[in-house]
Amino acid sequence: MLAPDGKMRMTDVADTEQLLRLIQSIPSPKVEPFKRWFAKVSALRIEFCFTLIIFVL
Repeated sequence: MLAPDGKMRMTDVADTEQLLRLIQSIPSPKVEPFKRWFAKVSALRIEFCFTLIIFVL
């Protein structure tokens, strides 16, 4: 990636599927509230996208 100083820097990246699998693999009770929140937000987003598609058609 290009850093603010103009130099190229190495970085680790993940796509959406890899990120979700990483979150799911964390076996900590502290992560559960985040997992529930993320699932709720994701479901709302999917519902919104389907509603938008139906409206446009």
